[in-house]
Amino acid sequence: MNSDLDRLNAWPGLADLPGDGPIAELTPITGGAQNLLFVLRRTDGTELVLRRPGRHLSAGASDAFRRESRVLAALADTGVPHPRLYAGVQDESALGAPFSVLEKIDGFTPRGRLPGRYADDPEWRRTVAFDLVDGAAELAKVDASGLADLGRAEGWLERQTPKYLKMLHGYRESVTYRENESRDVDAVADWLTAHTPERGAIGIVHGDLQFANVMFAHDAPRLAAIVDWEMASVGDPLLDLAWILTAWREKDDPPGSEPQFQPWDDMPSRAELVAHYAELTGRDVSAFRWYQVLACFRLAALLEGTYARALAGKVDARLGEGLHTYAGWLWAKARQEMD
Repeated sequence: MNSDLDRLNAWPGLADLPGDGPIAELTPITGGAQNLLFVLRRTDGTELVLRRPGRHLSAGASDAFRRESRVLAALADTGVPHPRLYAGVQDESALGAPFSVLEKIDGFTPRGRLPGRYADDPEWRRTVAFDLVDGAAELAKVDASGLADLGRAEGWLERQTPKYLKMLHGYRESVTYRENESRDVDAVADWLTAHTPERGAIGIVHGDLQFANVMFAHDAPRLAAIVDWEMASVGDPLLDLAWILTAWREKDDPPGSEPQFQPWDDMPSRAELVAHYAELTGRDVSAFRWYQVLACFRLAALLEGTYARALAGKVDARLGEGLHTYAGWLWAKARQEMD
């Protein structure tokens, strides 16, 4: 840690960051599965956030980090709530890895029992739910032409199901996984293939837009920022809305999965939020059910990957089992939407 502090204070780019004086403290903070985060505090009291890839991760983690920095730069001066990027350093000479310096957001990630007015006032919860969708709608409006190399726009809709079905089928190499695989995998894939929309839209897709990757403001029912952009790509932005709504809970949903925060009373319905998104973007949402099923399918595929690694002894077994259970709920939700 002290060596990083010394290297940062010797970094010429420090002079271009907000605040004055050398960096006095570099304090680790939690958050993000792929990157390390630190609060960077200068001697005048200015606090910023430093993000860098993990110290022992593969080269792919650095690539994802660079992707995130590029997307954040593209979001400057847009209406998307995000941490401002003050420096995106791709040269690894300063810290031995690429890193970025970001605005420190005054907010919290919603999980468990909500604080203050969010817990006491249902109107705060409703308002911030719509504001979260506002953020997704703003992202859908951003020009993605400068990021075209982050994804292949042509045939995006048609490629989604085969891509994640191949991933799921790959897990079948494990006998234990085959014994515990959902019976819905191929049926959901067949439905997605048969109902693929004829056309969509192309824009920036966050790729993991969920409660774990947003921050709400403390002082008002407002989306303070969307964070963790390492999965961002070019694709159909309706997937982000569908991804948000995989975490929604309504009384007729399949049993077995509780809301990620409490209280959940008086939250708007999925239908209300989809209509709100359509009004903000002018987007035709008549095929939204397909995107909702795709989001369940895609998220379940990713969660099952962790479960497969847990079965192979590469990931904590309890974590793997927990994610496998959640994937089971997603398969049930996908079937419900299909029916």
